[in-house]
Amino acid sequence: MREERSARRYYVSGTVQGVGFRYFVNRIALGLDVAGYARNLADGRVEVYAAGSPAALAALRSELDRGPRGASVEGVTEETATIELGFDGTFSIEYDA
Repeated sequence: MREERSARRYYVSGTVQGVGFRYFVNRIALGLDVAGYARNLADGRVEVYAAGSPAALAALRSELDRGPRGASVEGVTEETATIELGFDGTFSIEYDA
């Protein structure tokens, strides 16, 4: 039986662009079996859309708070999102918004 999936949208602020943050998120998400995407926003934040089990999303959130070496995460806000079927089973790095 497959565990229930839910979706969240995270907005990460700080020094998170130009430091490999999206690639860091991609690697973590793939390891957690989380689908979605990461993209840079024009205001300097990174947006992460993620769909997965509640436990996987909690683990991803913990990693977003930490970030990769070279990043300085000042804050992460999150909101509930709907599951987008186009990202079922895949995680990608999107072009800037």
